[in-house]
Amino acid sequence: MTDGRKPSERQKQIEKLAAQVFALAQDAVLIHLRFLDVAVSGLKPRARQNLGGACIEGTILWYDPVYVLLGYQEDSKFAVRLYLHALLHCIFSHSFQADKLDIDAWDLAVDVAVEKTIQDLSLPFAAMRSDTEARGVLLQLQDEIGQLTAERVYRYFRINPPSSHRQQTIRRLFFKDMHALWRQQKTETLEVTQEMWKKISERVKADLKSFSTGQTGAESLQNNLAEATRDRYDYGELLRRFTVMGEHVQVNDDEFDYIYYTYGLARYGNMPLIEPLEYRDSKKIRDFVIVLDTSASCRGELVRAFLKKTYSILKSSEHFFAQVNVHILQCDNEVRNDTKISTQEDFERFIKEGKLTGFGSTDFRPAFSYVDRLLMDGEFENLKGLIYFTDGYGIYPERMPEYDVIFAFLEDDDNQPQIPSWAIRVVLEEEQLEVDA
Repeated sequence: MTDGRKPSERQKQIEKLAAQVFALAQDAVLIHLRFLDVAVSGLKPRARQNLGGACIEGTILWYDPVYVLLGYQEDSKFAVRLYLHALLHCIFSHSFQADKLDIDAWDLAVDVAVEKTIQDLSLPFAAMRSDTEARGVLLQLQDEIGQLTAERVYRYFRINPPSSHRQQTIRRLFFKDMHALWRQQKTETLEVTQEMWKKISERVKADLKSFSTGQTGAESLQNNLAEATRDRYDYGELLRRFTVMGEHVQVNDDEFDYIYYTYGLARYGNMPLIEPLEYRDSKKIRDFVIVLDTSASCRGELVRAFLKKTYSILKSSEHFFAQVNVHILQCDNEVRNDTKISTQEDFERFIKEGKLTGFGSTDFRPAFSYVDRLLMDGEFENLKGLIYFTDGYGIYPERMPEYDVIFAFLEDDDNQPQIPSWAIRVVLEEEQLEVDA
């Protein structure tokens, strides 16, 4: 691709040579990493003169031929490393999460995650001379953060912003492609492309099992794939599970005929021919329970942020009664507090003034036993659900309750105990809570 002017013979030669270099890079990846074959077929390199680098846009990897050849001249493994680096961005869905609050931290985090994965795979055909220094930086980051997946590194950088020197070091060692086009993807094609790459990631994840048998170094790849392919539920949509049928005073537009009504007013003054049907059944949230894990691992400010987000979703929807019956339980290894919320004002007051108690170990069972007693006492007219905000580390009940249950976690952790099959698991990112706070 050019700027519209006819390319010179020299430009044609440069573009042809760069295309050959990239073709060799693709072949190398296919030969040594056969489980990536479907991903390689999904990402097409395309030349773009005067781009100044390389950048993913959907299913295309745009590259400046001069940039590729200069990198190849400096290190013969540059092109294959660039292609593999960009390919992993696609497989890990990094380009579809460019709406982060701190985009600079996200750009650093995704490059760290990708380069860590490549280093761990120990690939001689993609090894560069700078890898020794880069390995030292990765080991230091791993000591501070643990698993170096993009989300974990991003959360760490948000809380502990890297110094200017550290940012420069990370960019110098890990930068391969630009991320500018990630934030310019068209909405109409974004969802289709994202779904395509998710399916490719699922296929790679399945094919990797046979590749990694008896192999070492695939852990980073597996962790990043797990992060990319995990189900992401819309917390607001899940709250619809807690709706119940209730009588709500409003005109029933489906059954009321305004023609006769207004004719009567016009003909007889204040005497409509037909009275409006004031009542109709509508789905409203009335009875539900929120349980706050107040064990030592759950910070108070995050608990409040979760409450603010939950209330914000409810208040902004049409599915919330003016009069409600919400119980907010605080529980660590026992129920420490039960606050009954009857109005929206009660909810707002608790968020502002409510005190959190507990901070011991975590046992989920007491909260469910407590709710069962409330049900037996007739406290709820029609309890549809319970939302449990927790870090996930605790003892789960074995018996399935008569209402829906959502366990809301702040992060996805493979070390967390498996939740019961009858519960819904949703992961809330900390910065999502910050937006509503």
